[in-house]
Amino acid sequence: MNNAPGQVPEYLGAKSLKENALLHYVQAMEPETVSQLSRPASAEVMQVIEHNVLGLLGGLPPQDFDVTVTTSRENLGRLLASAIMSGYFLKGAEQRLAFEQSIGQTGSLDDIE
Repeated sequence: MNNAPGQVPEYLGAKSLKENALLHYVQAMEPETVSQLSRPASAEVMQVIEHNVLGLLGGLPPQDFDVTVTTSRENLGRLLASAIMSGYFLKGAEQRLAFEQSIGQTGSLDDIE
């Protein structure tokens, strides 16, 4: 996949691009919005993501090995879907942890009753 930024890959043709609303939506976003949505809010989430990706692709050190990953379009799509679902899960877990920590600082739920 050696496409220049902003270029549509050959296999996506003009017709497919019009039919792919998600791709069109993401391409229309401001770069700063994409950057903000792509960046995990905490170091813990970043470590979980790194661990997950290393588990999926393998963790050979790049300075010692020249690793190339080859896959089909369908399998790459599945990998992307898995990454999106993992991201939603991690974001929800991160928000819940922050919520529980804020409740813990102001008092427990037992104190409210």
